[in-house]
Amino acid sequence: MKAFTKLTYTFHIAALLILATFTAQAQQIANNAATPNPADADRGYLVKVGDQAPDDFELVLQNGKKTSLKQLRGKTVILQFTASWCSVCRKEMPHLETDVWKAYQNKNVVLIGVDRDEPLEKVQNFHHDMQITYPLALDPGADIFGRFANKKSGVTRNVVIDPSGKIVYLTRLYDEKEFGQMVQVIDRLANQSSLKASL
Repeated sequence: MKAFTKLTYTFHIAALLILATFTAQAQQIANNAATPNPADADRGYLVKVGDQAPDDFELVLQNGKKTSLKQLRGKTVILQFTASWCSVCRKEMPHLETDVWKAYQNKNVVLIGVDRDEPLEKVQNFHHDMQITYPLALDPGADIFGRFANKKSGVTRNVVIDPSGKIVYLTRLYDEKEFGQMVQVIDRLANQSSLKASL
């Protein structure tokens, strides 16, 4: 009988220890869920919607031409941060070509892919391989990228900048719903530009 009581007592202690461990783990999971990760909130961006877009840089395109956000002021500009090694970028780019560039290039909208830290020849080959007609800009050292997002964060980002130079939409990765919302923002800006031009 004594052995049975000892076994029962040991079993109860073990059950309490297991229960305490599960309770502590559940509490930790609940705390993690309740505390938002700051990296998730900004998705690696250093800028936010409503900010004036950084414009202290020059965009050198794959064809040798140069431009800047200052020169493009008065137009809606989409900077697409990309790289040849990025599979998600490759998935998104045909949609940018048809749904943004082809649809709005004659409506005061400029789309420029900003290729993260790759040499000219690789960027030119990437442009050719993707069969896109919108330009790609070089970004040695990811210096342009680093003005908009933490350099440790990933590419596949779109920054939509209105004609006054203000950031109006940010995307991360390729999500069809978010991409569709971005196109709606671009469409609204393009229509506003067309209306102003006709007045």
